[in-house]
Amino acid sequence: MKSKFSLPTQEEIVKRLKKIPEGLWRECPECHEKYYYRHAGSLEVCPKCGYGMRIGARKRIKMICDEFEEWDKALTTDPQNADPKYRQKLANGIKQTRVNESVLTGKGKIGNFAVAIAVMDSRFIMGSLGQVTGQKIAHLFQKATQERLPVIIFTASGGARMQDGIHSLMQMAKVSDEVARHSAEGLLYIAVLTDPTTGGVTASYAMQADIILAEPKTLIGFAGRRVIEQTINQKPPKDFQKAETLLKNGFLDAIVERKDLKSYLNNLLSLHAE
Repeated sequence: MKSKFSLPTQEEIVKRLKKIPEGLWRECPECHEKYYYRHAGSLEVCPKCGYGMRIGARKRIKMICDEFEEWDKALTTDPQNADPKYRQKLANGIKQTRVNESVLTGKGKIGNFAVAIAVMDSRFIMGSLGQVTGQKIAHLFQKATQERLPVIIFTASGGARMQDGIHSLMQMAKVSDEVARHSAEGLLYIAVLTDPTTGGVTASYAMQADIILAEPKTLIGFAGRRVIEQTINQKPPKDFQKAETLLKNGFLDAIVERKDLKSYLNNLLSLHAE
């Protein structure tokens, strides 16, 4: 009796593979475990190691805020005099993130508490700190000081934006000045460091908060690993720029899993409510 089943040919296998939609199976960049995309859940967290995938600013706002009113929506980098490649990068960033710059700012509500909130988006030119990014964050602190609001910033950045030259570096000082004014009024500032937080953002407002939190396994540092290795002629430990190492050495106040962030922030706001 002949079998009704037969092995597919190589050509048939290729045809079947082409019919499988892309993105069903993903690989965690942290532990390299492959998983079915639905197993990451709506919060997009690796089911094995708990690493939080990089997510957009608007999705983060939906996870954290019960209400949100965007500020400085029309504020954007004027590309008229910019290099054509830079103009294209700006256009791609706006299209991908639906935000006019690498940070989304506004007034939100977490539980019963109103907050001034900013969320950086690593998909917009790697969340780089450009002129307008700094302007939006500085304005956020100004309005928060005027309205006596606590500030929460979710950082995600590759550092200062080289296309903006010295003007990008000046944003570190400008934002730091507004952080100091906000603090002088006795108002609360919470920074939540997400993967990655590096460069000038780490060297300024990311580390100037009253309370500094991070998601698990977040990369946090100033210079890149290769630059450090070339400078000190040594190989640093594998995990020396991970959130867990920074917490152990006193640079962070807590590491909070993504599923717990909203309730954790709500508790902090209740403890510090005026």
